[in-house]
Amino acid sequence: MVLLIFLVGALLGILVGGALCVRYLRQEMAASVGPRLGRMQVQLDNIESSVNLALVTRHAELAARPPDDQER
Repeated sequence: MVLLIFLVGALLGILVGGALCVRYLRQEMAASVGPRLGRMQVQLDNIESSVNLALVTRHAELAARPPDDQER
């Protein structure tokens, strides 16, 4: 009977320890991913701005051409 109580206590200890470890690991992973995602968002915003600028510039170049040049 004492052995059964010891085994149940050990299993509960392992279960609680594993739950705390998983919780800690999830917090640490979320903390390290947050700043990296922020930097990636800034880079994506810069790329989007560059693409928009290129598209607007190209559109302005095409609109500035005389009409007979656009048909060729």
